[in-house]
Formats: sequence, C-alpha cells, structure tokens
Amino acid sequence: MQLKTYQQATLDTLRRFFEAAQAHEPKAAYEAITTEPDQARRLRGYGGRYTPLLGQEGMPYVCLRLPTGGGKTLLAAHSVAVARDAWIGRDYPPVLWLVPTTTIRRQTVDALNNPRHPYRQALAAAFGEPVRVFDIADFTRLTAADLSRHLCVFVATIQTLRVENTEGRKVYAHHEALEPLFANVPKRISGLEPLGAEVAKRVGGHPDDIRYSFANLLHLHRPLMIVDEAHKAVTGLSREMQARVNPSAIIEFTATPHPKSNILHAVSAAELKAEQMIKLPVRLDEHQTWEGAVTGAIARRAELAEKAGRDRDGYIRPLVLFQAEDKGREVTVDVLLEHLRSVHHIPADKIAVATGDQRGLDGIDLFSPDCPIDYIITVEALKEGWDCSFAYVFCSVANIRSATDAEQLLGRVLRMPYAVRRKAPALNKAYAHLVSKSFAEAATALKDRLVDMGFEEQEAEASIEAAPTLGEGLFGARARPLPSARIEVAADAGTLAAVRAAAPDRLSVEDGAIRITGFLREAEKAAVYAALPAPAAAHVREQVAAYEAEHAHEAAPAELGQTFVVPRLMAQMQGELVFADTDRLSEYFDWSLAEAGHQLTRDQFDVAETADAFQIDLDGDRLTVAHSDVSDQLLLDVPVEGWTESGLVALLAKAVRQDDVRPAELLAWLADVVGFLVRDRHLPLAALMRCRFLLARRLRDRIAAVRQAARERAYQSCLFGPDAAPTVSVEHGFRFADGMFDGVPAYRGSYRFTKHFLPAVPVFDSGEDGEELSAAKQLDAVPEVDVWVRNVASHPAAFWLPLATGRTYPDFVARLTDGRLLVVEYKGGHLVRDAAEKRLAGELWERSGGGLYVFAERERDGMNVCDQIRRAIGRG
Repeated sequence: MQLKTYQQATLDTLRRFFEAAQAHEPKAAYEAITTEPDQARRLRGYGGRYTPLLGQEGMPYVCLRLPTGGGKTLLAAHSVAVARDAWIGRDYPPVLWLVPTTTIRRQTVDALNNPRHPYRQALAAAFGEPVRVFDIADFTRLTAADLSRHLCVFVATIQTLRVENTEGRKVYAHHEALEPLFANVPKRISGLEPLGAEVAKRVGGHPDDIRYSFANLLHLHRPLMIVDEAHKAVTGLSREMQARVNPSAIIEFTATPHPKSNILHAVSAAELKAEQMIKLPVRLDEHQTWEGAVTGAIARRAELAEKAGRDRDGYIRPLVLFQAEDKGREVTVDVLLEHLRSVHHIPADKIAVATGDQRGLDGIDLFSPDCPIDYIITVEALKEGWDCSFAYVFCSVANIRSATDAEQLLGRVLRMPYAVRRKAPALNKAYAHLVSKSFAEAATALKDRLVDMGFEEQEAEASIEAAPTLGEGLFGARARPLPSARIEVAADAGTLAAVRAAAPDRLSVEDGAIRITGFLREAEKAAVYAALPAPAAAHVREQVAAYEAEHAHEAAPAELGQTFVVPRLMAQMQGELVFADTDRLSEYFDWSLAEAGHQLTRDQFDVAETADAFQIDLDGDRLTVAHSDVSDQLLLDVPVEGWTESGLVALLAKAVRQDDVRPAELLAWLADVVGFLVRDRHLPLAALMRCRFLLARRLRDRIAAVRQAARERAYQSCLFGPDAAPTVSVEHGFRFADGMFDGVPAYRGSYRFTKHFLPAVPVFDSGEDGEELSAAKQLDAVPEVDVWVRNVASHPAAFWLPLATGRTYPDFVARLTDGRLLVVEYKGGHLVRDAAEKRLAGELWERSGGGLYVFAERERDGMNVCDQIRRAIGRG
C-alpha cells in the first residue's frame, strides 16, 4: 500500500530521530530536530524540551501526532521496521503493541493476523512471513524459535499491564510453560520480579529466583513499545508498568498529545485533506429540537445518496450516524428507533443499533452493495475502533456541549471513501446536525470537538462550514458579508431541486424562486442553466449577470470567475520540453554504484570490540552497541546465514535495497564492500554481523550521496549548463482560480486585505503577528499590484520552482495592473543566507520569461518590502 506524502514524512522524521539518537542520545536528537525551522513551524508549540521516561536518558521516547483519519495504526505498523533499522539493530525485535480498549485489541489482532490487511502487509514486507501475532492472553504459545526467527507482536490493552499489585495478573504470574524461554538466563537478575516466598514454596524454588513470567520475558528482550491513543496512557502508574517491561524504545501515536509527551512530528488536518484522506469542511446545521435534527439528517442523506448514485468513481452508500442519549434521558436508543420507524417510516432492515447491549453491526459488511443499512444508532459504542468511510452525516440528538463522546463519533464521518475525492463537491464534505439554541453555540461546540480530535484551533474553525444564508460568521464577523438575491423561476419543484443540487452551498429553493448567496462558480452556473428550460435559463442568466454586476465590488476576483496562469519552468531534453523538476530531469542521466566506491576507510566506518560492546565510528559519530546483555545471549544460539560473507551480503541487500538500483548491481557492490572490510581491513565477520544495521545505514547514506550528486549534475546541466535552454510554458502553467486552496486554514486576523485574488487568505506560516503577515500587508499596498495570492507551500495547486534537492514554493504570486506576473519570495533576516539556491531558481524563471521575481528581505539597502517590490517592477 503506497504511503501518503505526510505519512512518509512522519516516518522519515522518526528515522532521523533514531539515527541521531544513536550518536548523540535521545534528548539531544529530539531537541535538534524539533528546533529546526520547518519542524518547529509544523509542531506549532508542541515541541520543546525532551523529558525522558523513568530517568532513562538512553531510551528513546517520542510521540507522533496525527488527527483522526490520518492512519495512525498503519504508520505504527511501518514504524516497527524504522525502529529496527535505525535504533534497535536486531532482525526480529519483539513488539508490545498497547491499545486503549478490549474492542480495539481484538480488532488490532484480527487485522495483524489478516495477510490481506495493510497493517499485516507492512510488517510482512519488512520482516517476511510468518509474522507471529499474539493476543496478550495467548502468550503461553510463544516458543524460543518464534523470538529468534520471526517478528513477534504482542497486542494488549494498557490496563492489562497497568497494575500496582502484580499478584493475580496472568502476565506477571509464574508459568512453567515459559521455562524453555529462560533456559539460558541466570536464576537471579536485578530488575526482574522474583518468585517470592509463596510461589517459591508452590513450585519448589528459591524466593529470590526469577519468575518465569511474561512480564519478565519482555523485560529481558526489551521490546519496542507501540502505544495507540497515547493520551490515555500517560499516568504515573503506566510509567511504572513501562519500567517493568523495560522497552528498547517507545513510540506513541495520538491525535491529542498529553503535555508530558515528547511530540516529534505533527500532521495537520490540511495535509490529510490534501491527500484526500478526510472529508472537509464539516457542514453544520443547527436545530431547535431533536426532531428537527433527525429530519435534517435524513434529508441530507437522501440528497447525498442521489449524488452518489450518479458518481462513477466507486460505489458509495451514504450513512447517517445517530448519537442517542443514555438510558434515563429523553431521547434514548428506543425512543429514536421508534421515531425513525413511525414518523419517518424507515424500514427496520435499514437501521442498525450498535450499543454495548445491542450489536447490530456484528458480521455486517457495510461496504457491500447488498447491505441495506442506511442509518446507525449508537450512544458511544462506536467511539473507538469503528471505521466506515460511507458514514457522511453525524446527528446528535443531545446538546453537543455535554456529549463527552461526540468527538470520536464525529470522527467516524470524516474518513473519505477510497481516499479519493469525488466529482460532486457535496460528497467531499461531512455533515453535522446538532441540537442547539444558537448557531454560534453549536459552531463553538463543534470546533471544540474537532480540536479534541487533533485539529489545530485555527484548522478547526476553518473546517466548519456555515449555512450560506447567515449574515455573521462562525466565530465573529465575516471579513465580507455575503450578498444575496432572490430570482423568480417558472419551473416545477423537481426542476428547482435539480437547480439547487448544482450548487447546494450557494443556492436554496423558495416558493417559485431560487436564492443565491455569495457568487456561483462558472461550472455551477453552467449546471444551473442546463437544469432549466430554455426560457427560464435565459431569465436566470440575465438576473445572475445583473446581480454580479451590482455586487462585483464585494467579490474577490476569483469569485467572479477570473483566473490567471503562472508559467511553469521547462527544460529541453532530447528534443522535447519536459517539466523542470529534478526528479524528471534525473531520468535522463545514468548513475552507477561504481561511483560510490566499495572501500570504506576507518574514518567512514570502523568497529572496535571491547569487553562488553562494539564501538563504531560512523563518519564522525561514535556509536556503541552492547553485546553482552541477556537478550542478545538468548538469541545467539541461532546462526545467521551460517555467518558467512555471502550471508552478510544477503542480509545487507535486504536492508539496503533501492528501487532505482538493479538487484544484481547492488549484490555485486555489496560483495566488494564486505570483501574489502573482511580481507583488506581485517574486520571480524562476527563484528560486522552484529553491527550490520549500522553498516547498512552507512551504505544507504553512501548510495544516497551518489544519487544526490547525480541529481545535482542533472539539475545544473539541464538548467544552468552551457547547452541548457530553459524556457517557460503557459500551456502547462499553474492555474490560479477559485477553490484552489479549499480546505486550507484561513487567516482570521483583524487586517482586511483589499487585493487578495481568492475570497480567503490562507493562514500565514509565521502566525498572525509575524514577518510574513507584515510582508503581505506591504504587497497589498503596492499600487502596481492588481491581485495577489498567498502561495501555500507543498499544496498540489501551488506554484513551485525546482531545486536540486526538491522544490521551493515562493510566498506570494501576483498579477500587476499592466498584466505582468510577479513572484515574491520573502525571507526574514536570519534566513537570507540559507536561500541562495531558491534565489537562483527564481531568477532563472524570470530570465526564461516567466515574469518578475523578487527575493524580498525585511530590509535591504534601507528599503522595506514594498520599496523592494516597486524597484523590481520599475526595473522590469
């Protein structure tokens, strides 16, 4: 399963942390990474000082933050191989996988045991088959061969191990069935729980002898600890549990981190939306009564079902998720069920009830076209571990302010079917129908629920869509009040319904009329006219034109259908124009592992054996790998590929494999590397075997350096070389139009921009009082600027320029009053020296005919940003 960009970035950050922790200890590694400018901006205050667990400075403990719907469990599966390769250095490190509830535990075990499930496939791809998955209750099935030859994953609830008194707990109890796994272990080891007098008397041992318990076995083998929904695990007692388990590392995954967690990487809701993982925004409708909320939810589902029926990108059956009240309250499950049947006449087979007592979804495949269920009633049973992306509408009959489980239920309607955006805009949104006396109250409550699900507060506000007829915004006055117009239409109710379906967010139907709120996009207007009879269409077209002319001064240019195209930088390759993207250009240039060389000097890689460890020099970093701990001794009785050079080469090939390197070439190169280290450098084969994960890391780095050198050659040759002929293409350019940055959080500050091309200004990376905002204000004030756009870094629709190392996304793109284009890259004073490559790329785009490029600084030669831009405009 192909990982999304943000998922791969999360794993890459985790890998960087583990690799740095080997050389510089976890604390230094964490603080170095989280203070990098890009990472600090991403963390938005979550990063900070590293707090080790249990006083163990040497044990890595980090938390990865992903909003609901981001695929935390899939990333957890992939993170096992990352930890093995970059930190643990053992072929098959045992994994203790902790989850918050028994329901989740069962589901996780089932998924990891299913060869077709992405979680299992992620593990199998890295560790081979079989992967041994154990429900915590089944640990007595474990054998010594399992631990030494296979990846073993033990799935448990946090509560299973979180106890003060270990007596009576199965995982802490003495089990004679586990004795073979302690065969080579001394009778007494510090840190392991002893038999105690009572157990010793029963089994015939000494009270100080170690127990043959599963907890002691974990302690010996130092498992990698994966913690799902980690915010529920951070207590003093669970820290005590972690001391008993003695993990080699702890990786937590959650949407809502605890303040005590070391947040290493955070993913935004905007990234999930850009990757088509979640439905956003959430369309909010408030109702005075619970009956009104139910009716609205049913009507919304019918509308979505009609659109889904016309969608050809995969079967969808939109579902409504009702949240009833607890027993003893007004609208219980039974009351709601009876209401659906008697008032709305919904057949019984279309309704499922899923509560602690009623398990109406057991054994049901909601994705099947044969499944009749359209409505699901629950109280809180679905809040953990339930996932059906067909759920579109969330309806709570209780006041959401007091619904403590609402955030998890709301999360069930955010997942996007098939992780693919649909052609009908309505199918890309989620819907919430809430009972509230005021819209502001409902909006604030819903925002709080989204924050609880891992959204930033600003993201949460931007992700809630109000009914377009409201004159006030969700969280204060609108930047611009939306104009509105009523147009009489001679058409029947069915035709009017079709008209409304063309733009349900901007159109409503009244008696014999349609009401427009805001401005229709060109495609929406075309759909409206097509739905009407010719005479009515002509009348509506005329009225819409008059309405737009009257309110044109209130609209952003994009809302009126304006667009503009920014030329893309292109390169001439073998007689054809191609995108000037370094990945694309590199395809025209060959490179070979021969360029890497097979001779690793002592400065590049060296191993020195001491009494109890290997000391390894790795390009200036001095690392230590212990080899005398008990867990290693337990595993050394099984030879690895016969401890031969060819065996080491095979293992390295598995760890170093690259998609763009032929296997035969890789094997030949690795054989030369190993031969040189063993025969020329006289390094012991056993030492190389024991340290092969670090050797593999060094070899991957060497391959990456050769690849990057080839990329830089391609970049320089195609764009800056003597025979280079870069140009620009309007045909393949970046199109700026309404809706291009939908879903990106909007700037909500007090300043009112007058020339922004889009109706909403995307939020500024530097916050609402930073330098980037100041630069935008100055750009907005330049007289020669007609319109401008805040360019969103890494967004699929954003303008970018190539770099040898990737891409750069300039901060602002503008169209001048004389029609010329202007691109502005703004950097504060402390960042100017790091931006030379970006500046060269921008100036190349300008020389190639793209437009004007300005590398603006806070102050240069006594000029502010506005002055620098005006000087460039005059120069051009």
